[in-house]
Amino acid sequence: MTFRLLLAQLNPVMGDITGNLARIRQARAEAAGQGAQVVLFPELFLLGYPPEDLVTKPALEEACRKALDELARETADGGPALIIGTPWRQDGKLYNAVAVLDAGRIAAVRFKVDLPNYGVFDEKRVFEPGPMPGPVMLRGIRFGIPICEDIWKEDVVECLMETGAEVLLVPNGSPYERDKTDTRLNIAVARVTESHLPLIYLNQIGGQDELVFDGASFGLNTGGRLAFQMPAFREEMRLITLEKQIGGWHIAQGELTHVEEDDEADYAACVLGLKDYVTKNRFPGVVLGMSGGVDSALCCAIATDALGAEKVHAIMLPYRYTSQESFADAKACAEALGVRYDILPIAEAVEGLEASLKPLFEGTPRNITEENIQSRARGTILMSISNKFGPMVVTTGNKSEMSVGYATLYGDMNGGYNPIKDLYKMQVFRLCRLRNRWKPPFAKGPDGEVIPENIIIKPPTAELRENQKDQDSLPEYEVLDDILECLVEKEMHVAEIVARGHDIALVKRIEHLLSIAEYKRRQSAPGVKITRRNFGRDRRYPITNAFRDPLASPYVPDPALQPEKPKVIGEAYDG
Repeated sequence: MTFRLLLAQLNPVMGDITGNLARIRQARAEAAGQGAQVVLFPELFLLGYPPEDLVTKPALEEACRKALDELARETADGGPALIIGTPWRQDGKLYNAVAVLDAGRIAAVRFKVDLPNYGVFDEKRVFEPGPMPGPVMLRGIRFGIPICEDIWKEDVVECLMETGAEVLLVPNGSPYERDKTDTRLNIAVARVTESHLPLIYLNQIGGQDELVFDGASFGLNTGGRLAFQMPAFREEMRLITLEKQIGGWHIAQGELTHVEEDDEADYAACVLGLKDYVTKNRFPGVVLGMSGGVDSALCCAIATDALGAEKVHAIMLPYRYTSQESFADAKACAEALGVRYDILPIAEAVEGLEASLKPLFEGTPRNITEENIQSRARGTILMSISNKFGPMVVTTGNKSEMSVGYATLYGDMNGGYNPIKDLYKMQVFRLCRLRNRWKPPFAKGPDGEVIPENIIIKPPTAELRENQKDQDSLPEYEVLDDILECLVEKEMHVAEIVARGHDIALVKRIEHLLSIAEYKRRQSAPGVKITRRNFGRDRRYPITNAFRDPLASPYVPDPALQPEKPKVIGEAYDG
């Protein structure tokens, strides 16, 4: 006995219920053509994920329910049944749900039990946790349908196994971060090992603001053996066959598609995140400042791979400190990528602003204020081009610079989106070299070297004054990035970072810069989440904050000062 299931690893558009409905119908038609009995869609596919407070709008709830009813009626034709993620209100409570549509009706609804409320997730704000679910009988199989986070602990799967589930179908909205693929697989293996049930893990694909969903759906048979692997960062509809064997259902062996890892996966996520932000928000293309430096070169390559060269406009905005080397490097990179490239000098804008400020600045020494005027003139020019012609401004600051405030508000921070916002500087260098020898299969840019070697090897500089180098203000990026990863990703004590071999004065200075730059980061453009703790959803620090690490070793509370623990063995404790 066999059963055919179509997995729809597709890219929804948040709030586009009509468009998502069309994608569902198209997938169902394809499933019918391939002889599938059921189509499975990712978590909250009808609306998009994560919906945040949008899902609380009554009009949106009504639109989702109306679309669901339409689809349910269409299943009366005897074609494939549908398992669709959707918001669902019942008894005055709103749930993250899956609806099973078959035979012209909504045959069953199941609710997400374990609502994540950490990192990028905030589901407890808008949804109620559902009760423990039982399996759904559909076309002769008892399917357990735990939703995403429900498999990260054993309780829900254990309940489904004990109540008769034969196969686990897991719709997901699991966003990308480095090494997440291995984490998901390990979690799924644990659930399969405990339940002795085959598990099909279907993940959403596409960019939604800062988050990128990488797909990479897979199936596991009992024993944890990988039955199939779908691609990452690409849409795919794949037909899966279930076979009834002695002892239960088994997933027939399918294709194990290569999944990008490490720097390749990070680069692919940056490309997909920018592509979907631009296209889903209906921008005709992008414009960015092309300085001849490594950050703007990488952003231009990402934009070209995401959108195609015809939708990317690179602009050199030189001033008196711009070197001939920068002119040559910017032009060479733009030509290698095949994008439009223009030069717009900013001298008149800068000197005009300085003339306006002269009555107030008279008699004061030139300092960073005048340097920032250059950056703000560039930002204003790029935003004006965006306003006039419609392309979105891509801003190009990396995580190292954003961490310590090495960026100018209303200047180089201007823009709608930043594809490298969550990449530390040393990774920017690595990804430049990576792109010169490899590109994602879905990239629209040219093959081969697109970022000139001189851009990668020359000392980084903002060129805001004569002979300026980044290391005039910052430590070497190898050192800075290690300190920042300790502070941001791991929340380590200063004493622990110093124990790694870093200078104590430098670590304390970097910690201070990280703290006082929070106000800048709050005003920065969104950008692709890559690391475990991106600036935005993952790391929410107060702007007004006087705390600094006192440099003490990790504090161990004095047991003599702690409250007495209650005795609970053999007696009641009333608090």
